[in-house]
Amino acid sequence: MNRLQGKKILVGVSGGIAIYKTLTLLSLLNKQGAQTRVVMTEGACQFVTPLTFQTMSKNKVYKDLFSEEDHFIPHIDLTRWADVFLIAPATANILAKMARGISDDLLSSTALAAHCPVLVSPAMNVVMYRNPATQENIQILRDRGIGIIEPDSGLLACDEKGEGRMPEAEDLARVLEDFFAPKDLVGTKILVTGGPTREMIDPVRFISNRSSGKQGIAIAREAARRGGEVTFVHGPLQAPVPKGVEDVPVTSTEDLYLALKDRFDGAQALIMAAAPADMTPVHYLDQKMKKEGKSGSFSLEFKETTDVLKTLGGQKKDQVLVGFAAETQSVEDYAKKKLKEKNLDFIVANDVSAQGAGFAGDTNIVTIFTKKDREDLPLQSKEEVAREILDRVVGLLQEREAGK
Repeated sequence: MNRLQGKKILVGVSGGIAIYKTLTLLSLLNKQGAQTRVVMTEGACQFVTPLTFQTMSKNKVYKDLFSEEDHFIPHIDLTRWADVFLIAPATANILAKMARGISDDLLSSTALAAHCPVLVSPAMNVVMYRNPATQENIQILRDRGIGIIEPDSGLLACDEKGEGRMPEAEDLARVLEDFFAPKDLVGTKILVTGGPTREMIDPVRFISNRSSGKQGIAIAREAARRGGEVTFVHGPLQAPVPKGVEDVPVTSTEDLYLALKDRFDGAQALIMAAAPADMTPVHYLDQKMKKEGKSGSFSLEFKETTDVLKTLGGQKKDQVLVGFAAETQSVEDYAKKKLKEKNLDFIVANDVSAQGAGFAGDTNIVTIFTKKDREDLPLQSKEEVAREILDRVVGLLQEREAGK
């Protein structure tokens, strides 16, 4: 389920050039079913008209502290309405007002009177951001429990480089998704793997597979959203590693095994979404292999790699162990066989030849098998699949905790 569906999000906008990103954010939030209302400062109105924000939010825009409405006091009632109050962009000026309790306009008064959680996304020139006064104000707000969304670094509108860029709208939307995620993995150590491994033939060539790592990334991100202490062990990826996780890149299947072996005993769960190679060359060539003769063919000798999941399954104590089966035929038979042989709690199986369920895409169609039953899930995003998997992991962890 979309976590932003039906959520009430109050968006505060102060006068910074990053304001155009907030328009995109409103569009994203509305597409995901959230309800949005906007509070603007006079400075913000110099960059974008209230009418534009009204069009994007599909609600009245508030900017006047002394506006008269029957039985509605904007700086009080707006945050009573909201589930969360996001201020983006948050200029140095509004941060200073919030830190010192100044309420001389509608946005600062609304922040001071907030009845709901508050998040701020600082956005300004790098020198202003690094100024000790700004850093002190940010720390004051952080100490008061206000969520600080760290700015990005890069080229700023003023042509200087450094911190101060407001994150992109998509990143801010993810922050809000994180906010609404259940925090049911706090204090839990979760191992997640993703992506392919590479078995080197020579310094140039390797054998691998088409795994993109996107499903593993989605699982790692979801586990972190839910408060888990997440270690993400992965091969080469086609998307960025999520923020807030321990990043452990590996190359070969043996590298993957060694990275997990050292961490498995201290984890409460391992979700093995990686696609490790089943074979590796018997001999590694120190130099690039050249064509020999004119036959047009050559052969390589391979041996099996370590069966990482089976090996760890034989060592598990009370950890939750989740495997994956990416197949092209006899999906149920292969999945059930792996479930038993590798001592798994459940296995997530899919037919990668099916439309919408293959490698590198953003959707998946999976069936979850346990020792007792199966559940067929519909076509959905890999983020939604990740939530389904983590819901089951949390349930198993809670059952085991209750049984102690």
